[in-house]
Amino acid sequence: MGTRWHSLALGRQYSVVTYLYLAQIILAITIIVLVLIQAKDAGMGNMFGGGDMGVARTRRGVEKTLFNATIVVGSLFLLLSLLTVKISG
Repeated sequence: MGTRWHSLALGRQYSVVTYLYLAQIILAITIIVLVLIQAKDAGMGNMFGGGDMGVARTRRGVEKTLFNATIVVGSLFLLLSLLTVKISG
């Protein structure tokens, strides 16, 4: 099915796909955390147009960093998912 890597610490063999799955889980949790940190003022009123939807504003500082980090982690997750499907299939 694929190349096996030897884990020196545990003395067991794991496939590359196992490591890819673990990386996907870590990236998925990271995306969830990043999105939840950014979700301020996202109540039910804002969801249905009750918020300040007409005001355009720019991201600055930490907010911009979190936004860019979410894009990077999401892109990595997508590429890793495609790689996992290619290797395991």
